[in-house]
Amino acid sequence: MNKLNVYIVEDEPLIVMSLKMALKKNNIAIAGSSDEYEEAVAQISKTQPTLVLLDIQLQSNKDGVDIAHYLSNEQIPYLFLTSQTDPVTLSRVKETNPLGYIVKPFTEAGLLSNITLAWHTINQDEEKLSFKTEGKKYTINQSSIQYLKAFDNYCYIVTSAKEYLVPHTLKCISEALNQAHFFQCHRSYWINLRKVVAVATDFVQVDSVEVPLGYSRKKKLSARMAETPTLN
Repeated sequence: MNKLNVYIVEDEPLIVMSLKMALKKNNIAIAGSSDEYEEAVAQISKTQPTLVLLDIQLQSNKDGVDIAHYLSNEQIPYLFLTSQTDPVTLSRVKETNPLGYIVKPFTEAGLLSNITLAWHTINQDEEKLSFKTEGKKYTINQSSIQYLKAFDNYCYIVTSAKEYLVPHTLKCISEALNQAHFFQCHRSYWINLRKVVAVATDFVQVDSVEVPLGYSRKKKLSARMAETPTLN
């Protein structure tokens, strides 16, 4: 499970300060903050927060609704933080997909309850894995993965239906997986424990595929297999 890491998009300095104080007080990490579109999009792309608090009115030509469309496309969860309830704004907001709304003025309790509900929703989707390859974005169920294979600074994500070559290292992709169900059986391979059919001396059979097994990892793999439920 990823740690909650919040990015703030807000154009009122006092509100930004209040938000940061409330988040820090409750041990919630802050990825950064901005009051305009271009900077916010650039920093969000770099920091990849788990949640964005998103004001609608900003110090730029594009506003929070425009950022919301970007976030939806990138599959980054967000909560609207706004005092705007006019018909025109609401009609634009209906075209987005926020996890909720925090209406100004807000209380710390109200802020935290909204963030808690959003975090619960985010964690319900933690078995998904999103990545880009060949100019397209994919989101797959982690349970469909058979194994990962290193390829220089790239990584193969292999499922029973398709093989994806992604521009990230094996380490980077493995860190996005639910560690309860995956195991590094070799320096160049991670396997889905729920897909393991058999364990041999120097390989693991994952469905119908034989994946290399490092000698020093066999004992630990056997222990992990004993505690891992199989797929229905």
